[in-house]
Amino acid sequence: MDVARVESSGLTRLPTRRRVLRGVAAVGVSCFAGAAYAFGVEPHFRLERVAYRIALPGWRGPPMTIAALADLHACEPWMPASRIRAIVAHTNALKPDMVVLLGDFVGSLHRFGESDVPPAEWGAALAALRAPLGVHAVLGNHDYWERQGPAPVRAALRTAGARLYENQAAELKHEGQRFWLAGTGSLWAQPLGRGRFAGTNNLPATLRQVSSDAPLILMAHEPDQFATAPDRVALTLSGHTHGGQVRLPGMGAPFVPSQYGQRYVYGHVIEEGRQLIISGGLGCSGLPVRLGVPPEITLIEVVGAA
Repeated sequence: MDVARVESSGLTRLPTRRRVLRGVAAVGVSCFAGAAYAFGVEPHFRLERVAYRIALPGWRGPPMTIAALADLHACEPWMPASRIRAIVAHTNALKPDMVVLLGDFVGSLHRFGESDVPPAEWGAALAALRAPLGVHAVLGNHDYWERQGPAPVRAALRTAGARLYENQAAELKHEGQRFWLAGTGSLWAQPLGRGRFAGTNNLPATLRQVSSDAPLILMAHEPDQFATAPDRVALTLSGHTHGGQVRLPGMGAPFVPSQYGQRYVYGHVIEEGRQLIISGGLGCSGLPVRLGVPPEITLIEVVGAA
């Protein structure tokens, strides 16, 4: 069968120069459109509500909702105060019982010409958060890496009316149900070079403050802390990874800031009965881009175990 016969039968067709150029142009347009979306649309204009329902052993009270906001990385033009105020308004509309702020409040895109949003400004924006059980926070690694250290971030959280946990625990009560909320320091607080870090986290000292067997919820900026948490910690809430920040079909996240790779990149993880929620976060780090992981408000509903 000659080529002409194959073409006329519709079984195959040799590419012409025009078709090749059209194909190359289509790929180029697709790549440009994908890049434009990843840099210009998803980080700036998308905001998702991602919900989880967690059965917590020992929880006998009514359901409790926790809104988690992670990795704001406040900076211009990627996460200005106006966007933070909009995120706060969306969070309040969900009417959570409690809000947790999971660290990395400051920007980290200096190489791309970002300008800092002053901590007092983003702190004032967060001050509009409303929840019956209050607003609770931990620091992230970037909050320690700032030139002035974490002191301005601590001051901004006070402006926001948030209770900051640095290896501390507190007993709270939701409609008669007592529970513990704890928070640790950052695992990556002090860079040592060659990919090594010294942490300010001290989970054993934190847990020594827990004086009853009420359910315990832990705020830990880096999800890697979950790997060594004891059974006493029923639920850990983390950020840090941004869900990978870029997730490609069939590949997942090419880069995850975790020594465990894809194990703790995003979502709901259960290991030996212990549960971890990793928020996809809100801002950008490293590159001003998000793809396949839209900024999110993470909503966790805690219920009794069946």
